[in-house]
Amino acid sequence: MEGKLNINQWAEDDRPREKLERRGPQALSDAELLAILVGSGSTKEDAVTLMKHILADCHNNLNTLGKMSIRDLCQYNGVGPAKAISIIAACELGKRRQATAPEERPDLGTATRIYNHMHPVMQDLDTEEFWALYLNQNFRLIKKARISHGGITDVAVDLRVLLKEALLCNATIMVVCHNHPSGSIRPSKADDNLTYSLQRACDVMRIKFMDHVIVADGHYYSYREEGKL
Repeated sequence: MEGKLNINQWAEDDRPREKLERRGPQALSDAELLAILVGSGSTKEDAVTLMKHILADCHNNLNTLGKMSIRDLCQYNGVGPAKAISIIAACELGKRRQATAPEERPDLGTATRIYNHMHPVMQDLDTEEFWALYLNQNFRLIKKARISHGGITDVAVDLRVLLKEALLCNATIMVVCHNHPSGSIRPSKADDNLTYSLQRACDVMRIKFMDHVIVADGHYYSYREEGKL
């Protein structure tokens, strides 16, 4: 009789860690997710089979699993205190997440809202910083990221970095903003060139380029409001 295969001997697409990385956590079974936590099984069964065994004894109910004690889990061959604690901690986190309200994402559908959101970040800067705000189709913020920072009068921006971040977070709308430490909100020729290059790049990628907002202390300039986008 052949010995059991270790998980690292499985086909790569079947290994839980690689499967999660390639296809996302939704593609994994409960047993596979738990196997990632415990890392290894016993001499008789791999981690996934071990977790299937434990779940079967819980009638495949994660709520029942969460009620098990460290002592209960340690009755299984291949589960020691460290693995039992990892399982219990994961179940407890699941309960706490369920009891926590979703984070409210700010609505950044206007230049004023964008300014109010970014002004606290930029008001005391003495050099220029360039930020991107990635939004969903309802203008709710998914992520904001500082793309670059530079000197007193300019900053270098790589359009590839901007678009890569948008794709990675599945944004459908992009806003960019930067500050003018001088206090002037008048856009430079370089600001104009960057804005229109970014607009063309977003059009190609089918991402809505909503606005470029220049932030100063107390006021702002919006390409959208000025009719330049």
